[in-house]
Amino acid sequence: MVGRESFESEIHHLEQLIIKLARRTKEQLQLAVQTLYDCDVEKAREVIQNDKELDKLDMQINEEAVVLIARQQPVATDLRRLIVALRISSDLERMADNAKNIAKSATHLGENHGITVHPSIREMEAIASEMIDLAISSYENEDISLARKLSELDDMVDNMYSSMLRELLEVSATEPQSIQHVMQMAFSGRYVERIGDHATNIGEDVTYLVKGKSLDLNL
Repeated sequence: MVGRESFESEIHHLEQLIIKLARRTKEQLQLAVQTLYDCDVEKAREVIQNDKELDKLDMQINEEAVVLIARQQPVATDLRRLIVALRISSDLERMADNAKNIAKSATHLGENHGITVHPSIREMEAIASEMIDLAISSYENEDISLARKLSELDDMVDNMYSSMLRELLEVSATEPQSIQHVMQMAFSGRYVERIGDHATNIGEDVTYLVKGKSLDLNL
């Protein structure tokens, strides 16, 4: 009984680390997008530097999960919980990498670049941030009804990105001198869109955790 309680305590600690990683990832996304609109290269560099902390947190989660698997040799539901923890941590780390890449785009654009950053990037970020919250809430509560909502939000982000990309291509065709700036905005939009995909992956992981079978929410 004591061994079981210890195992549950360690699993809970692992899950709290994942929630912490999710919150920090969301903060990174929001800050990175803001640096685009503020032309704040210094803040963008902070976002890039902060990504190292998130990498370390992901590594800690991985190490603790592997140790639990090796020491406890869990089966069935317990093993699924640890596998899902590893998957979710990996998706969050990739989200954080995409946020870092947005900040890199801000540094490429530089200060006082004199262009209007497309409003869709901020709108996409708001939805992607909501998706992160929803994904982690579904994980915390093992609620697949929340996980299913991610698919609809992901479609919204995909459609916004596609529309934005068409507009940017039109700009690059008529204003070839702005191609580098247009490319950085297109890249940034793509990074936000990828974050939405990773949030949807977490919803799929929660479905696997609860039902024991995978569900593709990216259809």
